[in-house]
Amino acid sequence: MKKIIIAAILALGFTVAASAQPKALGARFGYGADLSYQHYAGGANFIEADLGLGEFSFLNVAATYNFMIAQPDWTSQGEWGFYAGPGLALATGKDLFYVGIAGQVGLEYTFNFPLQLSLDLRPQLGLVGQHFGVWGWYPHLGIRYRF
Repeated sequence: MKKIIIAAILALGFTVAASAQPKALGARFGYGADLSYQHYAGGANFIEADLGLGEFSFLNVAATYNFMIAQPDWTSQGEWGFYAGPGLALATGKDLFYVGIAGQVGLEYTFNFPLQLSLDLRPQLGLVGQHFGVWGWYPHLGIRYRF
């Protein structure tokens, strides 16, 4: 019985800690479209996970851990942020299977109301079939609701 109570308390604690961190949900548009989710992991660093249609023809999944490099004070309202980080990517479609590493670099602006805009690049290097390939050199515009 003690183990069940301890496990329930730990699960509740992790749930409260996770829900206390800021999050953002929205979309990224570029040469394809993605559903995008950001979860802030202490400080200004965040994990971004995206699921979408790459080049509108195949399903792709990517996740990056982004380090907030700078937060310049360019405006009196809202927050600017410059970030970069490593990640993983996976894509599949007709006659395509891709697995590789990704790197993301971007600039974001969060308004003083819960809207966040970002502009980023996420180049990916990986195995496409039996060959190495490079993907994702297209800029993406992100529009997210931050809560």
